Amino acid sequence: MANIKEIQLWEFENVKIGQTENSEAGTGVTVVVAPKGAPCGLDIRGGGPASRESGLMDPLAAAQIVHAVVLAGGSAFGLDAAGGVMKYLSENKIGFPVGDVVVPLVCQSDIFDLGYKSADIYPDKEMGYKACENAFNTERGNFKSGNFGAGCGATVGKILGMERCSKAGIASYGVALGELKVAAIVAVNALGDVYDFKNNQRIAGVMSEDGKALNDLSCEELLYESYSSHAANTATNTTIGIVLTNAKFNKTELCKLAGMTHDAYARCIRPIHTSMDGDSIYAMSLGDVEASLDLVGTLANDVMCEAIKRSVS
Repeated sequence: MANIKEIQLWEFENVKIGQTENSEAGTGVTVVVAPKGAPCGLDIRGGGPASRESGLMDPLAAAQIVHAVVLAGGSAFGLDAAGGVMKYLSENKIGFPVGDVVVPLVCQSDIFDLGYKSADIYPDKEMGYKACENAFNTERGNFKSGNFGAGCGATVGKILGMERCSKAGIASYGVALGELKVAAIVAVNALGDVYDFKNNQRIAGVMSEDGKALNDLSCEELLYESYSSHAANTATNTTIGIVLTNAKFNKTELCKLAGMTHDAYARCIRPIHTSMDGDSIYAMSLGDVEASLDLVGTLANDVMCEAIKRSVS
């Protein structure tokens, strides 16, 4: 077996990761900053994304790098957080100089967490700015798995409504194979159940009426049994994540890498990529290690699976 070992996010160079959250409101922000800029790709498979500057990821777009990717709650309302990220980065001269102004390129995707606690409090410019401060205030940033950052209000198994769902969160997992490094960060906020990719066992999702165990019928089975009565609940979802690697890839290759990593969503979350989800994955290149796209994509798939599993552990 290949000599693959677990690594931590802080072992990557050229990146800073910070978070902030409002626990009482049940929402938050996670920001991944590339201070020198980094090539980045994006693949959106859900039909209802809440996103900002996604066009920058188009291989035909002129920009070849971005300076930050924001993952947040608040659905479309939470997109204001990127303004605070831009403000912090510009003040610290991170971005493209345009005359007397420094303009950072910041992309964002959000989950729908408005049904968890508060429906009228969501990430804003202040939270985005604070997440950046937290990324730079310490050498290793302040990323933590659990009910933090973008995962603060994340839940899964919502086909029967919020009263029958399970709490989820944000998590990460990273590995090294020789000098190659690959990691994933994911905030899991799914309509469906979550499965252990190693044994296909359901580990989180729709709960029984008494809330003491997983429901006898899975989300898929409930969807098949009576889809029309559950249709209204499909708007409360979206799983968002990012793959980090020190492999050298351009934007076009990173879009493919993000697409390959979506297989992890399909392996672990069912149903997934529904018409009202915004399921999205970014992929960012932080180094110049030469590696096959197929190798990194396959590794990223497994790494994302493990991160999803940890998001509900």
